[in-house]
Amino acid sequence: MDFSFILDPYYIGLLFSGLLMTLLLAIISVVLGSMLGLIPALMRLSSQKIFNLMGTTYVEIIRGTPLLVQVLLIYSFIKLPVTLFLGIDLSSFIPGMLALLINSSAYVSEIIRGGILSVDRGQTEAALSLGFSKSKTMRVVILPQAIKHIIPALGNEFVTMIKETSIFMYLGIAELMYMASMVKAGTYAVKETYIVVAVLYFVLTFPTAKLMGALERRLKKSDAK
Repeated sequence: MDFSFILDPYYIGLLFSGLLMTLLLAIISVVLGSMLGLIPALMRLSSQKIFNLMGTTYVEIIRGTPLLVQVLLIYSFIKLPVTLFLGIDLSSFIPGMLALLINSSAYVSEIIRGGILSVDRGQTEAALSLGFSKSKTMRVVILPQAIKHIIPALGNEFVTMIKETSIFMYLGIAELMYMASMVKAGTYAVKETYIVVAVLYFVLTFPTAKLMGALERRLKKSDAK
């Protein structure tokens, strides 16, 4: 095997720029996906059947179809002119990002719903008996407690999103796998390139998973006190 290309600044630059794009895609999808995911989560918790049905349908459809299909479907519907911004082709980036957000929101909504349901029902009854409205009870009493259970799971979703971004190579977005294909074409070092890419993904995901595990243990300790 020949790993000499990792000493070439050009190829290393390609891989690290792809790594940064992968990280950016994962951060945006989890942060914005969490905000978007709150909507179907609250709809599924609603006592109104129509909202419950809409939220459930959204989550089940998104979770029941592959991300690749969602990406290609949205990309085929949204046709944007080629526009470069900071070297990124927005005509591919925006549809791809939208698909990732929708996908992430469905999974995050279940995390949020699970976090809310984990809060003792007595907390809601106590707040309502004190004269709080349902919305204020959710905002002031339930969500602050649910966040303790949501944050570690969001970390796992972030790890998942880091790996899922590899699908964007099909749209020509310069994430890690796309850059790896350029390195592979230039060096003909196929196995070596994939090994280096696997190491780079591992460098991103392993510390994140460990950090989330430590955070989860710390939160459990604080709950036990």
